[in-house]
Amino acid sequence: MNTRFTSAILCVIFSVLAFAAPVGAADRKLVARHGKGYLETVDGYRVLHLKGTPQEMGAQHGALLKDAVCANVEFLLADGPGGGVEVGGFKIARAAVASVLLGVFEKKVPERFSEEMKALAEAAGLPEWKVRAANLIPEVMHCSGFALLSKATATGKLYHGRVLDYGVELKLQDHAVLIIQEPDGGIPFVNVSYAGFIGSVTGMNMEQISIGEMGGGGVGWWDGIPMSFLVRMVLEDARTLDEAIGVFQDNPRTCEYYYVIADARADSAVGIKAVPEKIEVIRPGEAHPLLPTPVADTVLMSAGDRYGHLARLAAEGRGTFTEESAIRLMDAPVAMKSNLHNALMAPADGVIYVANAAADASPAWRQKYYRFDIRQLLREEPTR
Repeated sequence: MNTRFTSAILCVIFSVLAFAAPVGAADRKLVARHGKGYLETVDGYRVLHLKGTPQEMGAQHGALLKDAVCANVEFLLADGPGGGVEVGGFKIARAAVASVLLGVFEKKVPERFSEEMKALAEAAGLPEWKVRAANLIPEVMHCSGFALLSKATATGKLYHGRVLDYGVELKLQDHAVLIIQEPDGGIPFVNVSYAGFIGSVTGMNMEQISIGEMGGGGVGWWDGIPMSFLVRMVLEDARTLDEAIGVFQDNPRTCEYYYVIADARADSAVGIKAVPEKIEVIRPGEAHPLLPTPVADTVLMSAGDRYGHLARLAAEGRGTFTEESAIRLMDAPVAMKSNLHNALMAPADGVIYVANAAADASPAWRQKYYRFDIRQLLREEPTR
């Protein structure tokens, strides 16, 4: 099996049913406001609302999460005992990696995102280069994800699951935040993120498009737009599955990445393998040389034993999955020891469930899942 593909670890696309248990009203508490934006907690989980131009959203982010942004960025760029990033089998200081990334991507980040990071840095009281460098770290960190289509579920709704398996040692979980953004001229979207990060690796927009990213090989193939900003472009710009695919077809890409993109309105989804030279699109139920046992009405992408495990479970459970059983599919061995966050997205309903690793690095799949009704959170502001 292709070793680069093996390092992608996992990507499954599936559809599942809703929890049978009733969902009570969320406990919302307003923390602070800045301009058009505000910070609240929903059942104790930080939710950051950003609205307006790139400059306005950056300023809101930096001001409302100043302490968390500073702590997260400074730690990511520090190199204490055991610090550094694995690149080609060698551990390289994170500060050195950041310096290289800044030089490589100086003119490759779309202007709107550069403006947002500049305003974020100014509001947080950080040098702009540190915020930009921290946002480029995902280019050398790789992860995993999963999702089945309506015929594979008991309710006829598409659901998209995602497992992120990196970064626990970087303490990103200490700075977890759900970001709900309403960009001027763009599509409102939700981003499962961390203080100071404006790109995305897991998210869903209000046009019912959802996306998750998985890393492969090719560290150093950096003649393109950083991966997390391509994902952000899908969330902010894509109204259909074809438009989402077009973001990767029509823009220069870096490294080797795998993506799961779902379109609940069209009841469709794809898996994408993207390298700088080309992309490959895998449709539901399609076989691939690396994916020899497809399951009808699903897209399954994985490696080694994980692929066999998930293909078997998807075939056995096809047509019977519930949200609860889908969430349990994100348990080990699907999730790894480094499981940073898991998300189950229901794009048609505008609902997302999120779990993060604990402060002691206990994996996300063992933690509480928080339920967020994004449409409600967009429609109604907290009253206290």
